[in-house]
Amino acid sequence: MMKNIDTIGHVTGKSVYLDDIPTIAGTLHAAIVGSALAHAKIININFDEAAKIDGVERIILHSDIPGENQIGSIIEDETLLAEHEVHYQGQPIAIVVAKTERIARKAASLVKIDYKELEPVTDPREAKEKGLLLIPPRTFRMGNTDSAWSNCKYIIEDRVDIGGQEHLYIETQGAYVYNVEGGYIKVHSSTQGPTAVQKTISRILGIPMHMVEVDVVRLGGGFGGKEDQASGFAAMAALATYVTGKPVKLVLPRHDDMRMTGKRHPYSADFKIGLSDDLKIVAFETTMYQNGGAAADLSPAIMERTLFHSTGSYFIPNTRVTVYSCKTNLPPNTAFRGFGGPQGMFVIESAIAKAAEQIGVDTIEIQKANLLNESDEFQYGQKAENVNARKSFELAYEKFDFENLKKSVENYNKINKYSKRGMAVMPLCFGISFTNTSMNQARALVHIYQDGSVSISTGAIEMGQGVNTKLAQVASIVLGIDIKRIKVHSTNTSRVANTSPTAASSGADLNGNAVRIATSALKKRLIKVAAEELGFNEDELNIENEVITHNGNPTQLHWQNLVKSAHLKRVALSENGHYATPIIHFDKTKEKGHPFAYHVYGTAIITTTVDCIRGTYTIDDVHIVHDFGNSINPTIDLGQVEGAVVQGIGWLTMEELVFDKKGKLLSNSLSTYKVPDIFFAPKTIECIPLPTNGPDLAVLRSKAIGEPPFMYGIAAYFAIQNAIKAFNPKHTLKFDSPLTPEKVLMQLYE
Repeated sequence: MMKNIDTIGHVTGKSVYLDDIPTIAGTLHAAIVGSALAHAKIININFDEAAKIDGVERIILHSDIPGENQIGSIIEDETLLAEHEVHYQGQPIAIVVAKTERIARKAASLVKIDYKELEPVTDPREAKEKGLLLIPPRTFRMGNTDSAWSNCKYIIEDRVDIGGQEHLYIETQGAYVYNVEGGYIKVHSSTQGPTAVQKTISRILGIPMHMVEVDVVRLGGGFGGKEDQASGFAAMAALATYVTGKPVKLVLPRHDDMRMTGKRHPYSADFKIGLSDDLKIVAFETTMYQNGGAAADLSPAIMERTLFHSTGSYFIPNTRVTVYSCKTNLPPNTAFRGFGGPQGMFVIESAIAKAAEQIGVDTIEIQKANLLNESDEFQYGQKAENVNARKSFELAYEKFDFENLKKSVENYNKINKYSKRGMAVMPLCFGISFTNTSMNQARALVHIYQDGSVSISTGAIEMGQGVNTKLAQVASIVLGIDIKRIKVHSTNTSRVANTSPTAASSGADLNGNAVRIATSALKKRLIKVAAEELGFNEDELNIENEVITHNGNPTQLHWQNLVKSAHLKRVALSENGHYATPIIHFDKTKEKGHPFAYHVYGTAIITTTVDCIRGTYTIDDVHIVHDFGNSINPTIDLGQVEGAVVQGIGWLTMEELVFDKKGKLLSNSLSTYKVPDIFFAPKTIECIPLPTNGPDLAVLRSKAIGEPPFMYGIAAYFAIQNAIKAFNPKHTLKFDSPLTPEKVLMQLYE
């Protein structure tokens, strides 16, 4: 098994993160003055007291910005620094630059701002009623729901409320910026999107993009929180460098990071589902209200992926799904693992669970009856191909002995009065590609040096998910050489330009295919040289284990000598590979197309135990059949499954984001915001691969892994609900996540 190539550096503390970069003499430190109110007019800013502190170099306001005071990416609706009005607590108003971080933070606390407070809106339904929308609503539909209801034996309606989620990456937002010769600036940023940082700084400073070099070695976690929002913080550091002429470092303290950054979007939804006598879902309608926060950020794209995944793993012939992206006075919510897909899937799973409760059948019976089959059409027009929904469901049912699991849960509940177990199943279907078609492209720059070593530069960002290891593996496999010869360099906008962010589970697919294209071209040149040296036909030769083989038999020509010969013959040993995902397209005017390269499938069975005296619970066992395709790194992929499912469980159980009605974040520290730890982790996570071949569009047929397993965590919510019902037969299913112990206790005794 190929381990993550960064493992040794991580465990020995030698891996370099942003805060580990040695600083240049004279480096200044920045702190942000954020709004104390969620919605207000700025009447006056007084920084007299702050400016008196020894060591304060400069206090920067919006009027100091030489370019445009605008960082909105999809929609231009977000200022870098507030001008006359603030729209959420923590919104940046000023930047204090000082000789030390401590001085900067102290001075920032002394900046006095007079406000005229305005009424904030924090609820998305209220925002919709007031006409506060970030963009117009969008609707996906298929068939005709209006006429379909008459064909339904059962019609069920209810409401769903879904909480947000704090990214809580180990490394907070930050950047380090300094001038280099010729008026250029170099930026080290903790970002998933180096080009987004480059574009934003270019816009803020009013300079061309080629004057800004962004370099990223790795991140201490991202989960989507650094796809778009890192750009603003990097731009603040760059602005401070521009104004002072000195290097500036800006790293957010944890409390500021939690207060100032957006989260996973909370949603509220109403659904109506209709089923036939044989439990087929005939019609499904839902209206969802996305809490976008004070600016668009990535909300329009996240809303779109919610629409794409609103029917989950099921074929439903008649649908109408509408999403409103609502503007509220909270920090602009942003990308988070799954990117709107989990919210859409939770609504359809809630609808199915409610239907099962009212009809009087097990939820699994409705799930099984409606799973996707080959050539079924998604509501967005794409036909399902290489469908593994039913295969993974049936394999999980068989391998994990579902019937015996069910009986063991029932037997436990019969003999335990104040402890009850629950079980639930979560089928998975998740589309892979950026839904913005133009973002599905990547480049790789590959050099082979005279000694046979190889360097790779791509747009992929390593943030602990192991993408660098996979890129090195692709090069090793294609070139037929030891992976130890390969170095994956930092992501740098000067080496690889116009990068898409490492997001949408596409980092390995896009950048890996770019590496494949570049290394394949280099190998072809080297094989031509080998043919000349050995006197054989090119199509008879290959490179295997660093030896040139002829029809599978080793020759006397080795990799290092071949490279040396190629160089002496002036053969190009550098190559730029460009990859653009084929076949994908989407027409927003019709809301139809083929937006995904392929889909990832799987099934999870989760069991839980609820303490019916205290309302606490444990996640007992997680059993998963997952569609990896032909995994090129099972060790890394299994780690991604385990991490994702625990993060998904956390989202729907203990991770409760709480804002008061004034828009103040109350769960603003690790004492008030709980995430899964080793004591909460499931007792076992067993994941077996679905025997299948991956699609051509996955890199070396190895399917994307980052986001899809997150959705398995949804089963934990319903397993806990089923345990509650085992204790309290009068309990009716509630769809209000996260399902914290407090809520469990109330539902046990309702």
